[in-house]
Amino acid sequence: MIVVQLKEGENIEKALKKFKRKFERTGAVRELRARQAFTKPSVTKRKQMEKARYVQKLRSVEE
Repeated sequence: MIVVQLKEGENIEKALKKFKRKFERTGAVRELRARQAFTKPSVTKRKQMEKARYVQKLRSVEE
């Protein structure tokens, strides 16, 4: 359960912003979307490899 501590006189908008940030960090929405459709392990592995290549390419260009 996510708990957001409010200081006295703090805006409700600010509290909502804190809540949304904490909720996004938990990854609940991302997990729900991933569970909606099954992806084969080979596809998941391929995407991870593509991402690793992309990141490595960015880092090599940076140097």
